[in-house]
Amino acid sequence: MNTIQSFFSYFAGNTDQIGTLLLEHLQLTVFAVSLAVLIGVPLGIVILRIPRLAKPILGLTSVVQAVPSLALLGFLIPFIGIGSTPAIIMVVLYSLLPIVKNTYTGLSSIPGDTLESAKGIGLTDRQILSKIQLPLALPIIMAGIRISAVTAVGLMTISAFVGAGGLGYLVFAGIQTVDNNQILAGAIPAGLLALLIDFVVSRIEYKVAPNGIVLADGRMKKKTRRSKKVVKPAIVIATAFAFLLGGSIYAFTREDDTIVIGSKNYTEQAILGNMVADLIEEKTDLDVKRQLNLGGTQVAFSALRTGEIDAYVEYTGTLFVDVLKQEVDNDPDAVYEQVRTQMQDRFNIRTLDPIGFNNTFAIAVKQEDADKYNLSTVSDLASVSDELVFGPTIEFSNREDGYLGLKEAYPFNFADVKPVDGGLRYTALMNGESQAIDGFSTDGLLKRFELVVLEDDQQFFPPYYAVPIVNEKTLTEHPELADVLNLLNGKITDEVMQELNYLADVEKQRPEKVARDFLVREGLLTD
Repeated sequence: MNTIQSFFSYFAGNTDQIGTLLLEHLQLTVFAVSLAVLIGVPLGIVILRIPRLAKPILGLTSVVQAVPSLALLGFLIPFIGIGSTPAIIMVVLYSLLPIVKNTYTGLSSIPGDTLESAKGIGLTDRQILSKIQLPLALPIIMAGIRISAVTAVGLMTISAFVGAGGLGYLVFAGIQTVDNNQILAGAIPAGLLALLIDFVVSRIEYKVAPNGIVLADGRMKKKTRRSKKVVKPAIVIATAFAFLLGGSIYAFTREDDTIVIGSKNYTEQAILGNMVADLIEEKTDLDVKRQLNLGGTQVAFSALRTGEIDAYVEYTGTLFVDVLKQEVDNDPDAVYEQVRTQMQDRFNIRTLDPIGFNNTFAIAVKQEDADKYNLSTVSDLASVSDELVFGPTIEFSNREDGYLGLKEAYPFNFADVKPVDGGLRYTALMNGESQAIDGFSTDGLLKRFELVVLEDDQQFFPPYYAVPIVNEKTLTEHPELADVLNLLNGKITDEVMQELNYLADVEKQRPEKVARDFLVREGLLTD
């Protein structure tokens, strides 16, 4: 009962945000499915008329279904960028198979004698298609469209990964912060939206179906005097509605005096992204667009390089090892200087003054495990690792400044390594499915779960000082931005950043409120 009350309390306190994200999700889904129908139905007709194309086209659409959605997005981002465009293309590609296949199957299953009779009374091929084949195949075609429409609602949650918005933002944020209420606030409206879209498509099917035909759900269309007149108007109205609803979000657009601020997809980044955006709004005459929660480093950094965002906060160690591909170095001043120089020379990106805190990686265990195995350092953990399961994030497990390099510095021999994403690693740790995880030294969840952070006694992890990075082209056009963002220089310590994360992750304050309250307290913003 307390869980239900907690969810409804969260829902009631965030109805404006949930409503906005629900509308974004609806726009994206309807527009993507409409495009898939406009592409898929004609393709089904083409492969019916040209049989030699059937196998390659159906094979290609089947192959697309086998590609993981995140992998497809990762492939699209370097070519198309971030925002709604790659998300819509992804959903369109995934929606084609049931539409194309059902169109082809429905049209090809019409008895040959029926088509011969139509030819015998003098109907042309186009008339046979519009008056005989499409009406008779409509239930099968609409079944494919309904499958695509419902599936698209779930697929579109991934659009949050590339900054397109939608209910996936709540799901991803909830996973990152181990907040079931936030996950449900995204998942339940998505489920209800899927049911609504399925109902609407079924009503469109009923309206456009000819009298006496058996529909996909087994109902027979009853004879009405108006049915013939509503077919074309219904299709035209539905298509126009879809494009009016979705057209505004199809392309990622920006104006000359708009500065786009990005962030990666976790709490600390959302707080810092909002701080940067608030400062620019307060201290300049520029308009600011927030394009937050852009997946991991590669997504955010790619968006900065292509000019789709103008600035975001990154970490010196991440830039040094993950972006610049340098060997791990523990000297913070040397790392910062090389990052500043090489980012400018290689990518034409300016690295501004450090914000103050060092959000380095940390290896954490539960207090009971620390007591049981007498753990205080990472070397202590390595000595008993054959009895334990390590549950890092997926990114950490594949980074040279993460587990790949860590196991060379320490003699790890874990019984198993089970990478999971985001806040799920905390859930696995607390449930006993793993005994050690990676974290960040400023994570609010470390405080929430009262975890023990082990000392990096071999000093493996490089410094990860937070620094704003800005596209040089943007600074050339708006040089005042450097002074504005450097107002954050030295303002946030490790302890302060952990407290700010705690306010968002545990106290459930919105990142934008946490950011603004801090800037007001520091005198950087007026109340």
